[in-house]
Amino acid sequence: MDLAAADRAYLWHPFTQQRDWVDEHPVIVERGEGTDLIDVDGNRYIDGVSSLWCNVHGHAHPRIDAAVRDQLGKVAHSTMLGLSHRPAIELAQRLVEITPPGLTRVFYSDSGSTATEIALKMAFQYWRQRGEDRRRFVALRMAYHGDTIGSVSVGGIDLFHSMYEPLLFDTLKAEPGDVHGMDRLLAEHRGDVAAVIMEPLVQGAAGMMLHPPGYLRAVRELCDRHGVLLILDEVATGFGRTGTMFACEHEGVAPDLMCLAKGITGGYLPLAATLATEEIYEGFLGEHEEFRTFFHGHTYTGNPLACAAALATLDVFREERTLERLQAKIGLLAELLQPVWAHAAVRQVRRRGFMVGIELIPHPLAERIGHRVTLEARRRGAIIRPLGDVLVLMPPLSISLADLRRLVGITAEAIEAATGTSDMPVAA
Repeated sequence: MDLAAADRAYLWHPFTQQRDWVDEHPVIVERGEGTDLIDVDGNRYIDGVSSLWCNVHGHAHPRIDAAVRDQLGKVAHSTMLGLSHRPAIELAQRLVEITPPGLTRVFYSDSGSTATEIALKMAFQYWRQRGEDRRRFVALRMAYHGDTIGSVSVGGIDLFHSMYEPLLFDTLKAEPGDVHGMDRLLAEHRGDVAAVIMEPLVQGAAGMMLHPPGYLRAVRELCDRHGVLLILDEVATGFGRTGTMFACEHEGVAPDLMCLAKGITGGYLPLAATLATEEIYEGFLGEHEEFRTFFHGHTYTGNPLACAAALATLDVFREERTLERLQAKIGLLAELLQPVWAHAAVRQVRRRGFMVGIELIPHPLAERIGHRVTLEARRRGAIIRPLGDVLVLMPPLSISLADLRRLVGITAEAIEAATGTSDMPVAA
């Protein structure tokens, strides 16, 4: 079977202009080992973006593989509508134990988009059942919270979202980092806002935009002062990406609703969770005829295989001391990126923990300079992905120091090759 031809004939890839796709030779992944992906031709690539920011402990990790196999011998799927099962219960308890204080209830779904969609609906219904008709949400400019209609409504990246504007509900947009602007916005719409939703510390799809220190803490205080809920979208920032288990830990902030996905299963299976405080949960309790139920659910909510993978992922965090060992890698990454930032083709390097955005000097849109860099990196043995002219590096937390050096080195060489420059110094 000619896999490349079949791909071109039958597949429609996400966030991909298919007219361009058919002119390129695709990398067709056959298997993964550790932090490498291996294609059908036997070529190896460092997985420099953790298979879209979700792989944590590497591919084919024996501990997670064994957990999924063990669960396969029991039951692969059972609905949570009217039933329950051991992995979902145990994982819910573990998530409550490791997330910020006050989050006591776990509602499962299957992607970051659905996790944020659920949080928005919970916030709206919570206020409605308290007798308050709060229909507005505050989101940050250049926000990204997923691709379903509710999550797009609180998004703010025109390239992704403007096409669907006629379908969206109206939201209020705040400038990231502007505490006074957020204060004014909440004051002007007091009594109308259900919640503020934001990614803590780093806006990933915006090109790894970093918030100033103290901004998250200030927003939490403003939400309390103005009586609105705070939703933290930790889909990209959670499970060690910023150096702590969750990004909000850096500023000691506990949200009212927290959205988790991506790294929750170590990158093995689709799973997401929306965590809520007991106060929000109790707002949905009532007699059957009151219809205070949260009428939302998915067929694969709390899938047992995914929950088993997630439990094993949390075990590996503890057994391999992942966060403790990550600190030296974060330090090395900062060192390795210094000469990259000094390069003439690079406008800025933004980094928080193991989340990196390398912004290139602007080129004409048709040149697709970010994409050209990724092709050069691929030829040298690494998979990276651009957000426009911003190159994203977000390797698995388990990457070795040697491979981390190699990944950054390949990226530097790829920038030189794609931009026609050769003045980049190399870190020792």
